[in-house]
Amino acid sequence: MPRKTLRPEQLNFQPRPSYPYSPGTRGGNLVYTAGQVAWGKDGNIVGVGDIEAQTRQTLSNVEAVLNEGGAGWDDVLKCNVYLKDMRDFQKMNAVFSEYFPDDPPARTTVQTPMAEETMLVEIEAVAYLGD
Repeated sequence: MPRKTLRPEQLNFQPRPSYPYSPGTRGGNLVYTAGQVAWGKDGNIVGVGDIEAQTRQTLSNVEAVLNEGGAGWDDVLKCNVYLKDMRDFQKMNAVFSEYFPDDPPARTTVQTPMAEETMLVEIEAVAYLGD
């Protein structure tokens, strides 16, 4: 099954030398997003110091990749969330719940260092498009 690279318009600055990967891929009925962060269309972090703003922008980027692959929120099986500081969990979780108000996907959330100092959250998703 051939792999299709997913590069939605709002993330068309990827890949770049400092981040040599594609925003997402689709193979058959599976869509994988790369870990998305709060990059705006200009490639700069949105909401510096604001976990809620960064979570919204990050999820907007995840959604753009999913849509580019023909998927939506209802197709998401699993999300991984990476937080710079676990003390931001409740605020991130409140925003995450806006995108998955009913029957959310499986999820893992961990604290980890980020690639850039201003990044507070990174989220990736796996979606299944059905048979």
